[in-house]
Amino acid sequence: MTTAATSEAFFERKYRADADPWNFATSPYEQQRYEIILRAIDHRRYHRALEPGCSVGVLTCGLASICDAVEAFDIAPSAVAAARERCTGMNNVHLSCKPLSEDRSAGPFDLIVLSEIGYYFEVVELRRIAISLMARLLEGGVIIAAHWLGTSSDHFLAGDAVHDVLRSAFEQEDLVLELADSYPGFRMDRWTKVRRPGHQPAKGQQVKA
Repeated sequence: MTTAATSEAFFERKYRADADPWNFATSPYEQQRYEIILRAIDHRRYHRALEPGCSVGVLTCGLASICDAVEAFDIAPSAVAAARERCTGMNNVHLSCKPLSEDRSAGPFDLIVLSEIGYYFEVVELRRIAISLMARLLEGGVIIAAHWLGTSSDHFLAGDAVHDVLRSAFEQEDLVLELADSYPGFRMDRWTKVRRPGHQPAKGQQVKA
């Protein structure tokens, strides 16, 4: 469901009024949050990552350092333009402009990052998105989610509710919750997709550990 507060026009107005409306590039809180996210997933090298809602590309740059390829996108053209500028020279980053609800990025991925995006969807839509993303995740692949725990009139769900929806969807789809942490201001969970006994990844889908 798209409303005035979750539409492309809404976010584009935000970015045109302020190039970094949530201070992702300058806030000490955001910098610490990104560091914590990256620490939680840098125990391995990833082949291909998906980052919906990349905003101005601050976390995208960090992901590029631990991934062979990063597919990142945002709903606001101005945000994508800023992310492209920030990621200049990073040939392993591909950026595009589209809403998560319409994303059909071809998998497989061995890392999916959901950062500060889940609250913009109602429960049924968020669950549909979660299952769609999970279907494009390689066995052994990782999904990490991190969301602010405050409230906003622009959000359909609070951060805790987002993670409750994700947990419910993933636990029924062979994802194992390996990390669940709360920090001042935000919550972070990490899941890994179970490898089925005897299953061999299809040719060209080997995960780089």
